[in-house]
Amino acid sequence: MEFYFPTELGEQLAFCSAAFTALAGFIMMFAPGHSFRLLGLQAQEGRPEGYGEGRSMGGFYLGFGLSAIMLAQDWIYMALGASFAMAAFARIISILSDKGSNLVNYLLLVVQIALAALPLLYVFGFTQT
Repeated sequence: MEFYFPTELGEQLAFCSAAFTALAGFIMMFAPGHSFRLLGLQAQEGRPEGYGEGRSMGGFYLGFGLSAIMLAQDWIYMALGASFAMAAFARIISILSDKGSNLVNYLLLVVQIALAALPLLYVFGFTQT
């Protein structure tokens, strides 16, 4: 079995979104403390559930990203893009409802929109012109 890297630009961008998702998941899974600090979160002292949730979410991202890379199917890329689109929508709700209007939330919103757009553009016909 050989490693598949797409030849079309649109699919390469979708692949990069999946690879970034897998990398972020790997970091969250194996370094939840650093991930929490980057996101401005903190696990309560003496309560390992916070780290367990961070590692679990990292495992989900890692699994989803690797699945998209290994299967390289339109429906998987659509699921990845739709998931990040809903995450971006939830972040917008948080910015508007939870007084979360800060630089980190806006930067993460831009990242989530980009991670949603790359696979969705490919699935819905973006081609290099």
